[in-house]
Amino acid sequence: MQVENLGKDVASGESTLTILDEISFTVGAGESVAIVGASGSGKSTLLGLLAGLDLPSRGRVRLAGQELGILDEDGRAALRGRELGFVFQSFHLLPALTALENAMLPLELLGGAEPRAAAEAMLARVGLAGRLGHYPKHLSGGEQQRVALARAFAVHPRLLLADEPTGNLDAATGRQVIDLMFAMNAEQGTTLILVTHDENLARRCGRTLPLVAGRLVQD
Repeated sequence: MQVENLGKDVASGESTLTILDEISFTVGAGESVAIVGASGSGKSTLLGLLAGLDLPSRGRVRLAGQELGILDEDGRAALRGRELGFVFQSFHLLPALTALENAMLPLELLGGAEPRAAAEAMLARVGLAGRLGHYPKHLSGGEQQRVALARAFAVHPRLLLADEPTGNLDAATGRQVIDLMFAMNAEQGTTLILVTHDENLARRCGRTLPLVAGRLVQD
């Protein structure tokens, strides 16, 4: 992934507020990178731009050789489906779907062969072979995040984006989930970019990108 002179402005009353400015970095295949900074520094906004969920005011993001800004919404969605996995602080599981159905969803959207078998294998990998038919409301926070990991890794993404993946978990459960995430990341050779306030989690990554008031202060 290549990020070049990225900036994001938003309207604030009659003025313009700059959220991000002059952000440039490259992340190589298989790297692990932590984006850190105080609340309001622009971390989650940056992650959304990297995923093509939002478009920058200036600059560009290249993923898998494609510039996200020149793709339409459907094109960006298709690229995300092929190349990206997501893990969120709030899990983002669909409440009306079982653990198995949640894990199958990205595989079905891609039209992959044997989505059920692949999802079952991923849920077994995260220790949930006995919870396939459970709905999110019947799973603990740690179990829901494990389902989210299984869903994210089911498509063998080139890039995994994680936004405060332990933010809603207690310390012990958070450590277990992070150990699992890094183990699966190593198994698949995935590139990992995560946003975190957790210094211990940031130290697990190969590099740290500190954001201060929307600017990258060092790399």
